[in-house]
Amino acid sequence: MRLILNQHIMEENKRVRYSDEELAEFKALIEKKLKEAREGLEVYLEACENAGNDTMDTSPTFKNLEEGSQVLAKEENAQQAARLYKYIQNLESALLRIQNKTYGICQRTGKLIPKERLLSVPHATMCIEAKLESKKK
Repeated sequence: MRLILNQHIMEENKRVRYSDEELAEFKALIEKKLKEAREGLEVYLEACENAGNDTMDTSPTFKNLEEGSQVLAKEENAQQAARLYKYIQNLESALLRIQNKTYGICQRTGKLIPKERLLSVPHATMCIEAKLESKKK
């Protein structure tokens, strides 16, 4: 089994780029993830907008614990929205790389990123080895 996997990896490393059929598969996956991410972003943005001030803010009594948890919820929603926005940008960049037929090529090594990695992290721009090396620095 390990020998077959190693042979597959060696064949992947010899290839210059993914075929048009494979790029179409990746594009479908990315478009699906992009749709899901945009829907999620809408939910977080709506939650941020709807968590605004209301008539209870003018009440003479202060509920410190409630206010604290509301502020925390707003901050968490804003952070999640920011993460999703960045993820959407990365997915859109991946679509551009597909269009340019450079998708799946490691920015550091120039080798083909394994298909398994791209299926789990479709916006990846580096192979695992390059990613680990960049984290060491």
